[in-house]
Amino acid sequence: MNILAYKPLAKNIEFDSDMMWVELIDGRKLGVPLAYFPRLLNASVQQCLQYEISGGGSGIHWDALDEDISVEGLLLGIGDSTEHSLTQAA
Repeated sequence: MNILAYKPLAKNIEFDSDMMWVELIDGRKLGVPLAYFPRLLNASVQQCLQYEISGGGSGIHWDALDEDISVEGLLLGIGDSTEHSLTQAA
């Protein structure tokens, strides 16, 4: 059985000093540590707020930061998996 009964879709994004808060269309609010996404962690507040909800809510995109995040991936606990972020964590 798939743990996701239906495709989760983002409605709105908010930030605080160390978290990204993703509001889903079903009313849930998901808190994700910015540490999971180094580009967002190191970005200015202005840069973080320049996002676009893409794919009808299935993704979040930051053009200036070259960052794309899957909402489904967030629910599954998947963070940034680029080679650059993996070498920083080692």
